[in-house]
Amino acid sequence: MALTDSVDIYCERLDPGFWAEPVNALTNLAFLVAAGVALGRARRHDAADPVTLALIGLVALVGVGSFLFHTVATRWAGLADVIPIGLFILLYLVAALRRFVGLGWLGVGAAVIGGGAAIAGLMSLIPQPPPGQPPLLNGSLSYAPALLALLAVTATLAVKRHPAARALALAAGVFVASLTFRSIDAAVCPNLPLGTHFLWHILNGTLLFLLLNALIRHGRPTPR
Repeated sequence: MALTDSVDIYCERLDPGFWAEPVNALTNLAFLVAAGVALGRARRHDAADPVTLALIGLVALVGVGSFLFHTVATRWAGLADVIPIGLFILLYLVAALRRFVGLGWLGVGAAVIGGGAAIAGLMSLIPQPPPGQPPLLNGSLSYAPALLALLAVTATLAVKRHPAARALALAAGVFVASLTFRSIDAAVCPNLPLGTHFLWHILNGTLLFLLLNALIRHGRPTPR
């Protein structure tokens, strides 16, 4: 299929128009607010290092990409939505393993590869719907690896009594809530025409701010 093909997968969209999803589109402001507030905090705490600034920039790009996806609603806009998300997840995981857990680069590589392989193995055990049927949980299973990685890092920090553990635990709880609202968007559509996807945006903006704030407050660059 072409990158310019239209995409219609959310409850709020009833036609191919630019503003067919006004609430889904405008709630992407949550990501821009999260990035702006985090940037201010990073500067005040003298924590505006390149990695933190890159993560803040990616959060802003998540908002821009998701806005495009919920307005232009094409496959290329979908890529503009998911690519910054994927980059943020990977970069934040590396930063967390380095700055919170205290791993060296070899340890980070082993954790990412080993953890990725384990999660991929678990995901492969989940039965998939037949061709032509809607994806399980409205496609939210694609975010399960990110949630599992966050839970693993949070548990490690809790055992170490790291000061960032509580913030990451709160972030994990927000992530579970946001995934729930993303998952039920199609299911509630007959009774709630607006859907629930906009809550995914608001809660994810909150989630990403919590993660950034934890890094700003408790994660300083390590020389190793």
